[in-house]
Amino acid sequence: MATKKNEKAEPASSFAESTSQLEGIIEVLENEETSLEDAMKAFENGIRITREVQKMLQQAEQKVALLLEDDGELVIEDFDEAAGSE
Repeated sequence: MATKKNEKAEPASSFAESTSQLEGIIEVLENEETSLEDAMKAFENGIRITREVQKMLQQAEQKVALLLEDDGELVIEDFDEAAGSE
């Protein structure tokens, strides 16, 4: 059996770190030599990290919405149009 890092990690501190951990989990899951037990542990860890990333994205979305508020009203702009006008 191939050796690999223990995928049971503490909560990630950043979005980049979380996505890196998810990439590592994908590699473990794609490895045909990974046991079912190890694959299940990696999958569970991946679900946990995915939920953390979703929370990070929701918080970022809320912050952006607050920044876009104008006189108490939310001003929604298409990201592509806003980025292209700079």
